[in-house]
Amino acid sequence: MLTARTKSGTIFSLSNHYEKENLLILRNNEEFFCPVCGEAVSLKLGNQRIYHFAHRSGTFCSDFHESESLYHLEGKLQLFQWLHMQGISAKLEYYDSLIGQRPDIMFHFRGNKYALEYQCSPIPEEIFVKRTENYIHHHYIPFWILGGKHIKAKRGNVFSLSNFNYFFLRKTPSRQLVLPSYCSEEKRFHILSKIHPFSIKNTTASSRILSIHKTKIEEILEPTLFNPINFTKWANEMEKSMINSSLHASPELNHFLHEIYPHNLNLYLLPPEIGLPVRHALLIQTPPIIWQTYLYVDVFQNKSPNTHIDLRDVERIFNDRIKMNNIIIRNLPQLTSVNPFMVVREYFQLLERLGIIIKRDESVYQMQQGFMVPNSNREKEERKQAFFQKNSSILAKR
Repeated sequence: MLTARTKSGTIFSLSNHYEKENLLILRNNEEFFCPVCGEAVSLKLGNQRIYHFAHRSGTFCSDFHESESLYHLEGKLQLFQWLHMQGISAKLEYYDSLIGQRPDIMFHFRGNKYALEYQCSPIPEEIFVKRTENYIHHHYIPFWILGGKHIKAKRGNVFSLSNFNYFFLRKTPSRQLVLPSYCSEEKRFHILSKIHPFSIKNTTASSRILSIHKTKIEEILEPTLFNPINFTKWANEMEKSMINSSLHASPELNHFLHEIYPHNLNLYLLPPEIGLPVRHALLIQTPPIIWQTYLYVDVFQNKSPNTHIDLRDVERIFNDRIKMNNIIIRNLPQLTSVNPFMVVREYFQLLERLGIIIKRDESVYQMQQGFMVPNSNREKEERKQAFFQKNSSILAKR
């Protein structure tokens, strides 16, 4: 940690660029204590690590159940100095005794109080949720920033995101979904937006890298989004992922395959209208190709033109699939108020734009044309190419 309480009760911060000689004198003449647990702490002035305070062996502090790496120490100091340089009122490692929590940085901006947590190591979901809910309950805006080394770029705009990475997904004031991270070694932010998963772990995303020296707080709280989804590339990535998954099928995939076979469906011969990206698809952990196939089987298959479909019935069916674990909802601690069924609504809206269904009122759609299931790989490729050419502008508007 970078702050400690002195014997007189004042808070001493190492963010003030003290010379080592002065700190050596201070260490010999002053006692330091943890502001949270009150235990004595040592001032570490080694040559290999950033100057910091550390609990002594044999002590326990509920606030420091995870060790702090050099990467984390340097990162939160850089972020504090970044805010300070912008004239933003901020406190490093501010301990709020009312809630019993100490965010890495507490700051005020445009009338709001923020708790910035720079998280560089995985923590259990229950701890992440508890901290987040506690901040919100006490009128903080939680602002979690992931350590940049956790963002794994595979190729181009394809990234591998773990369930823990998705915890950091936040909604901006303009209701965009972004995943912010910061690398203390490279001193730059990395913002992912327009995240469109095509498998449980892999996703395409718009990616923006910003130097901390050239970036204002507004650009992180409300980043400028760009680069619409390249649907053709997304579809190709999804198809490759589907093939790889089938070669090493999980129990979940095997269950899916056994369920669709009686419906005369083949994983490799699905209509192009199944497996489409929609804006909030990341709310569902199950890959789009699977949950949309379940919708096809449960809702659309064998429906003749002019048949009505009530979204209230669809929602009941969708929830049944969730209860049976056929569809898995992703755990997103910062988006608890979002109903996952909105993803299905977005899919219906896309099918409407594609001319498959017609909206009759807020909850009722009418079949206009059926899904054409291809009978061969050649037919599938022909239909896919024709589908892309006809609907490229519609599919790009995600």
